[in-house]
Amino acid sequence: MAKSQSSRRLLPLLILLLLTGGYTLWQRWQTQDTEEGTRVTNPTTGITDSGERTTSEPIISGALSQGTFQVFFSNTYQNDSEIGKNDPENIDRQLSQFLSTATKEIDGALFELESSLIAKALIEAKGRGIQVRIVAESDYLENPEMQEVIAAGIPVVEDERSSLMHNKFFVVDGKAVWTGSYNVTDNGAWRNNNNAVLINSPELAENYRTEFDEMFLRNEFGPRSTSNTPHTLVKLPEGDIYNYFSPEDGVAEKILRFVKLAKSRIRFLAFSFTDDDLGDLLVEKHRQGIDVAGVVESRGSGLAHSELAKLQAAGIDVRTDGNKYVMHHKVIVVDNTWTILGSFNFTANAANSNDENLLIVKNPKVARMFEEEYQRIAAAASN
Repeated sequence: MAKSQSSRRLLPLLILLLLTGGYTLWQRWQTQDTEEGTRVTNPTTGITDSGERTTSEPIISGALSQGTFQVFFSNTYQNDSEIGKNDPENIDRQLSQFLSTATKEIDGALFELESSLIAKALIEAKGRGIQVRIVAESDYLENPEMQEVIAAGIPVVEDERSSLMHNKFFVVDGKAVWTGSYNVTDNGAWRNNNNAVLINSPELAENYRTEFDEMFLRNEFGPRSTSNTPHTLVKLPEGDIYNYFSPEDGVAEKILRFVKLAKSRIRFLAFSFTDDDLGDLLVEKHRQGIDVAGVVESRGSGLAHSELAKLQAAGIDVRTDGNKYVMHHKVIVVDNTWTILGSFNFTANAANSNDENLLIVKNPKVARMFEEEYQRIAAAASN
């Protein structure tokens, strides 16, 4: 879905909705390819949704080989956002800590920046002499936190086009990459279900730096982007990582190729799922006897172009999520070994128009972490 050209004119309406307690209505009104851009200053309290973490239990994360590969999930505190805000282990604090390790440079491609914690981390990095550069989605350039970053003298390049610059990644010192579904917002950290991975790999960092420079230096966005990823296969001690960028690398076809390899089991979490080819493939795998199940974000799941009805009609166990905010993952786990993750929604816009990134990771430990996240979300979901 192309973003609205007049999005900034909606600000008065958005403020009115917030002041009148209309946040939940606004969230559910948004169409499927719209992310969580609405600030919530007074979230609903006192409501506990089944299956959601509402106390300060430790974040689910993992470190492999002394931090070569780490996995993080957002803790969702739906009855007390102050707990999430102050949780030292939550996903936004982990990102802030990662940025604080920079000694030379930080490059970030951000669909949104609506986190004062991360804005502060970027500004502080510049203050200690770190080169900080940002690529941003035009629709959210006016967010106060992004304006603070710009006012601090950090250069920001916006995409200035109707489709989305939908990435959410950072590269630090040309050595490490942070990416996933987590938009750098308070909603993304405390309310919505999200993931991020932190990978120490100069080869992977070179891939993301190359993609960043396309946008920042050459203003190449969307279909104009060059297909020039230096290392589509990155080999780590923990396992192989395939890395692709959309739309130039044909990401939708890469996903289909790996899902076709499934021999026993497929689990998926999908914020937006309108890709007919992927839906058809899951039905085919189910008919072959593969154990297929998933959870989709409830918002938009009943629309005609959603794959939900097709999958359920085929007898696949697909549920709508129970998070009163947003289930924002874009994840497929294949045979408890392969994990597909990143910013890429399972939609035509992600495949053909938006700037996106994708990782396909071969590592049973990583797959198990995402399988556990799936189980938590499925337990709170509705048939």
